[in-house]
Amino acid sequence: MQYLLFIHILAGSISLIAAACAVLSSKGKKVHIIAGRTYFWGMAVIFLTAIPMSIVSSNLFNFLIAIFSFYLAYAGMRFARNRTGIANLFDWAAVGLMVLSGIGMWCLATVYFMNNNTQYITLAVFGFIAISLGYADFRGYRNKSAIGKQRIARHLTNMLAGTIAVITAVLVTNVNIEPVFILWILPTILISPIIFWWTRKILSGNKDI
Repeated sequence: MQYLLFIHILAGSISLIAAACAVLSSKGKKVHIIAGRTYFWGMAVIFLTAIPMSIVSSNLFNFLIAIFSFYLAYAGMRFARNRTGIANLFDWAAVGLMVLSGIGMWCLATVYFMNNNTQYITLAVFGFIAISLGYADFRGYRNKSAIGKQRIARHLTNMLAGTIAVITAVLVTNVNIEPVFILWILPTILISPIIFWWTRKILSGNKDI
């Protein structure tokens, strides 16, 4: 567990740095591409270490968050590479897991609420995001509309949402504030408007991407 935790933290640090490099670099340039790939594989390592740790510790909260976070990186990577808008089997499976994780969060939120655990707020918010993003990606795959500007918008939304997840993990690990749900949802509250603004800017652009 200690080795897994070390690798987990190291991968998180690398992912956060890579995400910053990807955001600050020009789209399509070599630095952006390398940073994006580094970010994805860092998130993959986070997922692969978080799942066994959450199972061993019987932590359903972290288990659901791990699925939620990795989906964002996976979907972001797929929208960057898949220019046809046609989903493969892994895309459909990933969307299904994302939506199921959101439903699972809402179920767990109900349990937490009944036990006066304020983390039900975190689960309710993240569950809504999981179901909303999962359905949006499902609709894009079903309609084969994730091409051009729509594809870039979906790529941006998922990648930045995944970055929020990494920032959140760093905050809750290193900062102590009560109630704890504040740190869990604060990055989402602060960064989501930027995602909406950036997405609208892409979709309203005059040039095809």
